[in-house]
Formats: sequence, structure tokens, C-alpha cells
Amino acid sequence: MSEALDNLRLSAAILTARSAQLASRTLRRGGGTTVPGVVARRVDPEVLAKLSRKLPRGSAAVTGTNGKTTTTRMVSKILQIAGVHAVNNSTGANLITGVTAALISDASLMGKPSSEMGLFEVDEASVPKVAAEAELSLLAVLNLFRDQLDRYGELAYTAKVIASSFPDLPRSGTVVLNADDPLVASLGRAANKPVFFGVDEPSLDTGVLQHIADSKDCPICGAALSYDAVYFGHIGIYQCLNCAFERPKPAYTATRVRMDGPKGTSFLLTTPAGGVGVRIGLPGLYNVYNAVAAAAVAGEMGVRPAEIARGLKAFGGAFGRVERVQAGDKEVFLLLIKNPVGFNEILRTFVASPTGEAGATNAGHVLIAINDNDADGRDVSWLWDVDFEMLTNARAALTTGFHVSGVRARDMAVRLKYAELPVRSVRADREEALLAALAATPPGETLYVLPTYTAMLELRKVLSDLGYTHPFWEE
Repeated sequence: MSEALDNLRLSAAILTARSAQLASRTLRRGGGTTVPGVVARRVDPEVLAKLSRKLPRGSAAVTGTNGKTTTTRMVSKILQIAGVHAVNNSTGANLITGVTAALISDASLMGKPSSEMGLFEVDEASVPKVAAEAELSLLAVLNLFRDQLDRYGELAYTAKVIASSFPDLPRSGTVVLNADDPLVASLGRAANKPVFFGVDEPSLDTGVLQHIADSKDCPICGAALSYDAVYFGHIGIYQCLNCAFERPKPAYTATRVRMDGPKGTSFLLTTPAGGVGVRIGLPGLYNVYNAVAAAAVAGEMGVRPAEIARGLKAFGGAFGRVERVQAGDKEVFLLLIKNPVGFNEILRTFVASPTGEAGATNAGHVLIAINDNDADGRDVSWLWDVDFEMLTNARAALTTGFHVSGVRARDMAVRLKYAELPVRSVRADREEALLAALAATPPGETLYVLPTYTAMLELRKVLSDLGYTHPFWEE
């Protein structure tokens, strides 16, 4: 009788959630990627646990400050190439409600999943809740950067929150960690089965820690870390001269990294199962880290290196994070920004030429949109930690100026003014700003759009309404 009631409650939760999703999309209140999870959990608080237990190959999760959506979708593409059907919260709804909604969308009314396994990106603060219910067999931690301090607090606390989920993993469960992030790597001391990934490419050493580097002290003893190479932020090859802590040897490594501007990147991937050449259509070192993390996750699931390489090559980018949209005779390149480290890497990759040659683009073709909604983080003081001054000496044509938009458009304009960079227009309205920036972009050229999260959703909706792309939930 109890089992029958449980099944009835589960079916009611799924049916109610489906109705909520349909209403959300019909009324154009969103993609219905979170509300179904909220509704279902009210009907049956155990819905996530019940559905996840039905997945034959269990579930894996990806967390960290930057790259969660991109990495998770990379893994999804690799698994697809390998013939594994995985359900995932591909739209980036990464709280426990979003994970629940994804499983509901994959299940029949009786709760039978159509997928073999679950693959979820999870917000850092939500990891313990998801791990407690979803029976994760693998958890990957990409990086930890200062981000939304009004919500997360200091990085050491965020690391402790993530580590508190480890006891809910099975003893055979794998924790995939970034060896090049000292704080993330230190979490391996609390994991039963840590597996590390990283990059070994001396030519990419910047030679100095940026002032925004977060975890530059030893997470074990507190002494200053000594770096042999610094790639960006606090990411690099390090050791503590005061205690035994040092960068662990990665099992999955990218070497011979060659970046081809906006066109993509190639590198040699080394894995426990052998090496393989990899080409990804995404630019920047940060996407190399995403790719190696995805390779580590897939490799630990038993996917062969050749299939990993094929999957990464086939991956085209995650909506709004690194996404190209054809807008008539012009291209819009959406690049999500959320913290100083990520913003710096985007500026270094796209606006300021890393080779010292003519810039990859010019500021007349850049729209920056800054919101301070809850999902973005209310505190925008981080804009003053972004190194816009790197553009002052760049050999890019900066005379035409930046377009700026969003709730905090004027704050962004002031920051650019102090960096002595020209601002062409300030329009709080995202649609007006996008149309103006597109009008200023010559035919055949690219408009680089750098928005915070909610601004990205707004701008992408404008592109969808104009017929240039589709709603994000139709991915």
C-alpha cells in the first residue's frame, strides 16, 4: 500500500510539473526549466530521489564558479558520441529545482526515465542538497573564483560547502578536481577517490599573479604559494614552500596548447587510457580547462580517448555562454561575463590581441550589458577589478567606442571612462542597445556581446524575437 501511494504521489508530481511547464511557456513567463521542479517538490518532496534511483547508470554532477554549463554540455556531447543517452539541465537551471525539472522532463508519467544516466550542472551552494538526493557517482569541481560575494561569501567557505557533500557519494564515487586551482585541489584530501585534471603549457605562463588572484595562499598552512607558472587568476602550477602541499599530478592533461583566436583551440590530451589530439571550436584557455574537465568526467565514465576527441570537436558552444548567432549579414558572438577573472580572459582573448598584432575585434563592435539582479549578484563593485586598462595599450582600433547597456549601464560607462576607453552609447534598454550596436556593426563583421546572466537572457530573447535564433529551452 505504501509503495502504491509513493508511486501515485510521484505520478501526481510529474503531471503537475508538466502542467506548470506548459503554462510557463504558453504565458511566455520563461522556459519552464525551474518552475516544474518547484511544483513537483511541493507535491512529492522525494521526487528527485525517486527519479534518480531509476537511472540505470546513476548520475554525475559538475560544479564550480566558471564553466559549469559549457563543461556539462561538452560531456553530454561526448556521451552522445559514445552512445550514452544522458538527461541534463542543459539550459543552466542549476539549483535543485532545475535538476528536478530536468529529470521530470525525461520521465514518463509513471516515473520511468528515457535516459540511462543523469548529468547535471549544479550551483556551488546547492551541491550538498543535490548530492544527498541524486545519488551521484561522480562530482567534478572546475574552479573557485570570487563571485557574487553577497550570496556565496568567501571562497574557503564555498569550498567547505562543496566538500560537505563528499560523504553522500558512494565509497567508489569519483571526485574530479582541477589540479591547477589550489583551493579546489586541496579538496582531494577529503575525497575517497580524487582524480585531477590540468594544463601543462609553459608558453602560456603570464609570469605574474594578477591583483585579482583569489587563492594565492596555501589552503593548508596559509603561507604564500610559490608559482612556477601562472595561467590566469590564481590558476597555474604552484607549491607551498612551508608545508608539503603542492599541485597534484593530473591524470588528464592538456599540453601543446595552440590558440587560434575566435576560431578555436587545439591541444594534446593525455589520459590514463592514452593520448589524443583535440580540436575545439571554442576560443580561450578557459575553454581548454572546460574541455579537459569534460574529458576527465567522460574518461572516468569509461569513454575512450578517441570518442572524447570526437565529442569535443563536435561541440558548438552553450547558449549565451559562448554562442554565435547569425543576425542577417552580421554575426553576434555572445560571451557570458560574471566575475573579474572571466571578464579578463574574454578581454584578453577577443579584444586585446595576445600576439600584439591588430586586435581580434574593435570596441565599436562590442556591447557590454550589466545587470545586478539576484541571479547576477547585487554587488557590481567587481567591475573595478576587471583589467580594462589592458585595452588602453592594445593595438586594436578603439576609437569607435563601446556600447553599454543593462540596469547598471552607467556604472559600466564610468568604469570605461576611468580606463580612458571611449563609450559610444549608453542605453539601459537591452533591445535598443542591441539594435544600435548591430546597426553600428558593418556587414560581414562580428558584434561581441558581453552580458551578465540575466542581461544575456534578455538579449537572447531579443535575438529570438527577431528570428535570428530559437528560445533557449528548445536547445
